[in-house]
Amino acid sequence: MSDVRAFTVAPDDDGIRLDRWFKRHLPEASFNIVSRWARTGQLRVDGKRAAPGDRIEAGQVIRVPPAEPPADPKPKIVRPELSEDEIAFVNEIVIHRDSQAIVVNKPPGLATQGGTKTKQHLDGLLDGLANERGERPKLVHRLDKDTSGVLLLARSARAAGFFSKAFSGRTARKVYWALVVGVPEVRDGYIDLPLGKQPGTGGEKMHVDESETGLTARTRYRVIDRAGNRTAWVELQPLTGRTHQLRVHMAAIGHPIVGDGKYGGQDAFLTGAISRKLHLHARRLRIDHPDSGQIDVTAELPAHFAETLAGLGFDPADGDLPLDEVKFAETAEGKRRALTAAAKSRRKERKGERRNRGGRGNGA
Repeated sequence: MSDVRAFTVAPDDDGIRLDRWFKRHLPEASFNIVSRWARTGQLRVDGKRAAPGDRIEAGQVIRVPPAEPPADPKPKIVRPELSEDEIAFVNEIVIHRDSQAIVVNKPPGLATQGGTKTKQHLDGLLDGLANERGERPKLVHRLDKDTSGVLLLARSARAAGFFSKAFSGRTARKVYWALVVGVPEVRDGYIDLPLGKQPGTGGEKMHVDESETGLTARTRYRVIDRAGNRTAWVELQPLTGRTHQLRVHMAAIGHPIVGDGKYGGQDAFLTGAISRKLHLHARRLRIDHPDSGQIDVTAELPAHFAETLAGLGFDPADGDLPLDEVKFAETAEGKRRALTAAAKSRRKERKGERRNRGGRGNGA
């Protein structure tokens, strides 16, 4: 093969490893490529098969396969240019903007991100919120397509990392409003039911999973008002962040969210003039700001939810209940420190037991 290359080992390279020789003289051949040549017998020294870790000697001839063409660079993502209407729309739903964050009030029916069958989504509109340098904000969390309300965007990589840590560490507070079928017997309670992906649904649906593979999921709920025994307006606070957590939890205790046919079936739809759309709204978000202070923002209800509340005689002013302070012990950092302290205490106890046994031995 005319393209096969041959190199004679110079005195300066005497005794070095073969992979080191490649780094010196053919750096374009990565370690993975050299290893593949060795496995397939294409790499030879003095006619014998060689491995990357072999030592070479001055005067030996290294047979190297033909140079591989450079890998095609990843195609640059080219997003379609937004229309003036799209730019105007995404700016109209902004309810908070500062140097590090943008908060939008996502309308129901707009997906957060795209997918195989989802062409219109918020992520595709973020170029309309780019800064003067053309940098688009970054999604930090997401809402289901049919859930409306507060959605946080980070304006820098630093802010994105900060906000993500706040969500995973449970220091961020998220408050949702929902209309549910029936009235929970306990007006202020907690739902602690592990969740998992429902088999056979391709991960599109969750269910209560009390096996070893179920993931911890906790929700606090408070009844704000009720319309007889027919329906209740509730506040929901997810204390963990599982997919569809609020919807699965409320259905699991017998009070599916109105309009949630996916988890409540036909029982999730009320008769009369009440909309069949999902009645779940991210009302409020309170989260620490990367620079200082906090972001604390609320989002107005979408039209169908507001009309339902009015039709049932509920007063939106009653919905913003006092927000309890987060207990440090309930945050990820608090739990980590508690585990560390418990482990330290156990080590001290074991050390004390060893000392006591040693003392008894000396006195015998």
